Amino acid sequence: MKALAKANVATRTPAAASAPALPERVYLRMLGERVREARARRGMTRKILAKDSAVSERYLAQLEGGLGNISILLLRQIARALDLRLETLIMEGPEPPVGLMHTTELLRRLGPGEIRRAHQMLLKNFSSELGGADVDARRSRIALIGLRGAGKSTLGAKLAKRLDVPFIELDRIIEQECGVTLSVIFDLYGQSGFRRLERQCLEQILERQSRFVLSTGGSLVSEHATFERLLTACFTVWLRATAEDHMQRVIAQGDMRPMAENRESMADLRKILSVREPLYSEADVAVDTSGRSLGESFDALLKAVQVTTSER
Repeated sequence: MKALAKANVATRTPAAASAPALPERVYLRMLGERVREARARRGMTRKILAKDSAVSERYLAQLEGGLGNISILLLRQIARALDLRLETLIMEGPEPPVGLMHTTELLRRLGPGEIRRAHQMLLKNFSSELGGADVDARRSRIALIGLRGAGKSTLGAKLAKRLDVPFIELDRIIEQECGVTLSVIFDLYGQSGFRRLERQCLEQILERQSRFVLSTGGSLVSEHATFERLLTACFTVWLRATAEDHMQRVIAQGDMRPMAENRESMADLRKILSVREPLYSEADVAVDTSGRSLGESFDALLKAVQVTTSER
């Protein structure tokens, strides 16, 4: 029996056990970095995350510093003993279908460029099943993404006027739906509550409007399901700029919140832009507004939209 057990162990090649376990210190450091990057993508300070998660700032600081609680290491050991990935063991809801798990493992073996092509193939072949729109429908729905200060509101309003379509600001729709400002929404419902409202309001817009220019919140891209919905239903444009331009434009508008009680605001902004860039780059087209006047930026946006959509 012992020999048979050893033989079984030797022939198993599950994904969870196919690679040697990372040393504990390395694993905890990577875990901390993932938490820090996830927080940056959402534009959350550690204080806000502590409030929304009911976890102390002190523990979050330890976690992000690679000093996570021993419990996560024990759970990791259990997952490996069961030949499971840790995320499979701790996911909420029922275990996904076997086919999905196998497909996920196949995708893990692809490089970034190959994954992007696989993603495009899925959208092309299963657009209707995934709630996507056909090419003509996407052309008539233009969504602007990017950080605050990118020019989404100003350029979006001008573009909508030129194209003779409604201009919609998603954040304003959320406020109208709730009857309170965004800051109050975050205070009442937290980050997760806001994300649910954001998705609901986006769905309402897509259901009620067939043509528009939409300005989205800078952190929408950090919510993968909502961002995927936007990508499949709209022609997306990333209005990109340097971190310095973003900061200067926001302050020029009289908004001093980026500087309030935060001496590291510029470093934080660079971090946010850095971790969101791979997400923003998923847009159909990017328009750089740095070093350009309002008129020059608008001309570049109009040209990108007209040329690119006509080619699709």
